[in-house]
Amino acid sequence: MIQLKQTCLEVELIGPAPTANGPVKAPIVFLHEGLGSVAMWRGREGFWPEQVCQATGRAGVVYSRRGYGQSDGMTDVRGLNRLPADYMHAEAWQVLPELLAALHIERPVLLGHSDGGTIALLHAARHPLSACVVMAPHVMVEEVSLRAIEAARDAYEKGALRERLSKFHRDVDTAFWQWNDVWLSQGFRNFDIRTLCHDIRCPVLALQGVDDAYGSLRQIEDIAPTHGQITRHALAQCGHSPHKDQAQLSMALVADFLADKP
Repeated sequence: MIQLKQTCLEVELIGPAPTANGPVKAPIVFLHEGLGSVAMWRGREGFWPEQVCQATGRAGVVYSRRGYGQSDGMTDVRGLNRLPADYMHAEAWQVLPELLAALHIERPVLLGHSDGGTIALLHAARHPLSACVVMAPHVMVEEVSLRAIEAARDAYEKGALRERLSKFHRDVDTAFWQWNDVWLSQGFRNFDIRTLCHDIRCPVLALQGVDDAYGSLRQIEDIAPTHGQITRHALAQCGHSPHKDQAQLSMALVADFLADKP
């Protein structure tokens, strides 16, 4: 756990893979999805962030945002403390810089999934990074996204989603509703960070499944840095979670992308 000014966050540190006395590479900071946590990075084949760090020879940081996993919770998230439409901006520009400073990390690699990918892009637009890797990010709101999130609400209220998520979050209702409510709010309909993405200067790798129910391929096609370089891959037989649906391929693409990065 890491204590910040206003909250305490669950953090898991991953040691670097052995090197032949080579230069120390920038660590990878993993940013989870809208309903994610440290524990939810674990899949059938193990802890994916650890595997990526081993494959790239880098240290890693995996953390749960406030209200997720074992991090400090929030009260009244459906009322007084409902997340505002710019909640990902705040995470990228306020919380993440504070966490990096507490860990004495400069110019990391950010690797984000879904909401975490959006947060990574927003951070990259204002802060120097060694590289930015995003999987199924959201750069604007699409109707397909809203339909999938409405379906998630139904599954949480009437199906088994709440029970499944409760294994990964200390307060599952906070984790779910702070995400679901803001996404389905009227104020979020105009969420759009494509212009901000023009300001990204570090190299970007963008991965998305062609069968992603939460967004079309426009979500990565519309990331267009004015000066930075971007590499895009549309993954076949893959939905919203490349690190689970195509774990080995995604890891290989990340490792290849980061091979020549500091």
